[in-house]
Amino acid sequence: MDVDSQPTMEETILVGDDLMIGPPSPVIPQEIASHLLEGVELCDGILRNLFLCLQINDIEPFCQDELALYRQCAEKRDKELRQRLQDSERKLGLSMPFDQAKERASQLESEVTSLERRLILASGIEGIEGFRQRWSLHGRLTDTKKRLESLKLGMEKRKEDEPSKTSTRKSGFFW
Repeated sequence: MDVDSQPTMEETILVGDDLMIGPPSPVIPQEIASHLLEGVELCDGILRNLFLCLQINDIEPFCQDELALYRQCAEKRDKELRQRLQDSERKLGLSMPFDQAKERASQLESEVTSLERRLILASGIEGIEGFRQRWSLHGRLTDTKKRLESLKLGMEKRKEDEPSKTSTRKSGFFW
């Protein structure tokens, strides 16, 4: 067995930056936040315990359990929120008036363009601040693109359903 392949103590200790592995938490639009967050474990109690541990112990190695619990809870929460967010956009595409859905799609496309531009600008920022900005912007950009895709799927599904509804009405009208 190779000694270098064994994890060292430094490799097993979680630090606050380990919470930045994977995408950041999704940004929830205010207009749908109330029903989207309903029933979701927000991890606020675990986060409170983590901050309390850090306040008492002052360094991360003594708060490994809290860091691991929060990381696990946040990953589960974010996955559920992303799914709910995409489902909500798809349902909006299916149910809201078509002109409003097109307007919403246009707003999301504008937001994607803005985030892409900001990500390009952030690529010039060095150090940890640049990394954090790029990490956050990339996560928001990915989430916004998925929301737009879900909205368009709902709109397309409605387009597919509408011709069959209108054709049945017409055939009944000619009686």
